[in-house]
Amino acid sequence: MGLLAFVSSLPPAEAILFSLFVVVVVSILALHLFKPKLHLPPGPVAVPIFGNWLQVGDDLNHENLSEMAKKYGEVFLLRMGQRNLVVVSSPELAKEVLHTQGVEFGSRTRNVVFDIFTGKGQDMVFTVYGDHWRKMRRIMTVPFFTNKVVQQSRPFWDEEINAVIKDIKADPDAANTGYVVRRRLQTLMYNNMFRMMFNRRFDKEDDPLFLELKRLNGERSRLAQSFEYNYGDFIPLLRPFLRNYLKKCQKVKDDRLNLLKSFVEERQRITDVKPPSNDEKCAIDHILDAHKNGEITYDNVLYIVENINVAAIETTLWTIEWGLAEIVNNPDIQEKMRDELNSVLGPGVPVTEPDLPNLPYLHCVVKEAMRLHMAIPLLVPHMNLKQAKLAGYDIPAESKILVNAWWLANNPEWWDKPEVFNPDRFAGAEKIEANGNDFRFLPFGVGRRSCPGIILAIPIVSLVLGRLVQAFELSPPPGQKKVDTTGHGGQFSLRIANHSVVVCKPVN
Repeated sequence: MGLLAFVSSLPPAEAILFSLFVVVVVSILALHLFKPKLHLPPGPVAVPIFGNWLQVGDDLNHENLSEMAKKYGEVFLLRMGQRNLVVVSSPELAKEVLHTQGVEFGSRTRNVVFDIFTGKGQDMVFTVYGDHWRKMRRIMTVPFFTNKVVQQSRPFWDEEINAVIKDIKADPDAANTGYVVRRRLQTLMYNNMFRMMFNRRFDKEDDPLFLELKRLNGERSRLAQSFEYNYGDFIPLLRPFLRNYLKKCQKVKDDRLNLLKSFVEERQRITDVKPPSNDEKCAIDHILDAHKNGEITYDNVLYIVENINVAAIETTLWTIEWGLAEIVNNPDIQEKMRDELNSVLGPGVPVTEPDLPNLPYLHCVVKEAMRLHMAIPLLVPHMNLKQAKLAGYDIPAESKILVNAWWLANNPEWWDKPEVFNPDRFAGAEKIEANGNDFRFLPFGVGRRSCPGIILAIPIVSLVLGRLVQAFELSPPPGQKKVDTTGHGGQFSLRIANHSVVVCKPVN
């Protein structure tokens, strides 16, 4: 009677809201008590409604999850509100999730923010596993992710890197107080990808269109990668408090797609006047052909461009920036790279893409940068559409599966002094490659949902780092012993927190 009296004393609107809240809580408790018992992975004790959220908080970054793995084991379960989060932290179980049971765990979990940015899975990266994903993957692979594309792109990659070297040399401060190389490399990456996509480039860093594109891409990444919205994603009852956040996401999404659409329409106007031959087609021409043939919708076309802007440009740039910082901080490694380049190519001969197989130490440096500073340390989350088994445990349907690839590559159980930047660890007889031949090292994932961008990212990173070492002696600014390599993590990303100022003295 006390509860009824309390409800009766409330104003009518509040009484209704309180009653609805009680009904929801009782329903959740009833479901929790009477649902079938499963043999679940270990993890912290969960409380009703909130699960483990109040214990572990929002910041589920790779380092925090690695610490939990030390306590709970190679597979553990976090109940984040109404979401089940399964974290995998061993090479054997990574192989199980990504390869052996690749179909069972091959789908993608989304959230309230990614549903906005991907149009509820109309893209390729975040769509569920099935016919739509297979079609989108095929349509994206031909114009972007083949050896033929690498060969066609080679000449303008060289042009863009030459322009970077020229611009750094032209800056009077670069050789003395230093230069934020990352800013110029960002233009390089946008030009590389936009030449591949649209056969167009940005001539100046202050091009208003380029500035707006960078702003919107950056805001999209910030909003999507933030931990700020987790509470509303984990606990639907709290979702109304996300209203302003989600409105901001919708605004950025609309503005961004409109801008990307303008690039598509610009290319369509050009090809309407002068249709390209098959060899002259750029990526968007092939993708629009798939639209004309009825294979995909026009929205799918825009979301493919969206994926490339997010997945191909910034992640590759982060890896270049990490690699550059480590080269600056390790002058002995820098000198060894320069010696290899000079001995294989000859002093003053710029490295090009066909030279890369003959430069094993450069390749080791790139792999070590990806190991120690993995751009996507938790990979893109996986999901099982149906209840599944993993390591003898029951994995409830629609669980979010995180493979902690950073911990696989930085666990001292499997790597000697993993905190040390040491490219020689990749130079032994046991050839560990980035393509997933060893499940301790998975910067691009492996299996059905692996990142196809490996075919572009590794040569671009190698060429940029190789050319910078050939052209400059790279060192920290005056008064600093090292540049800062503190990382900043997001939902599943890792970038350098503070862009490095690097002294670039031309090599004689």
